[in-house]
Amino acid sequence: MGDDEIVRLTAWVRGRVQGVGFRWWVRARALELGLDGSATNLRDGRVEVVAEGPRGRCRRLLEMLDGDSPAGVPGRPGKVTGVTGRWSEPRGEAAGFLER
Repeated sequence: MGDDEIVRLTAWVRGRVQGVGFRWWVRARALELGLDGSATNLRDGRVEVVAEGPRGRCRRLLEMLDGDSPAGVPGRPGKVTGVTGRWSEPRGEAAGFLER
């Protein structure tokens, strides 16, 4: 389980994250990290982020999403109040990174 192992991260981001450019920001960070996946607004106000790629890069994206992390990136839109993440096997279904 090294940093180069290909994994799937599913993260649910809570807070003021809809209608503020958050999905666009997530897409830009994911593409910089070379990850595939999507960022989707959910009906309950959360954003679901799915990313596939090397574990170390997915972990870095999760750190950027986490509102309490010192690794959070300045300029992130909205206000994140919490992030829940789940690791799983990659499915390889996405090429690129989509906003939904």
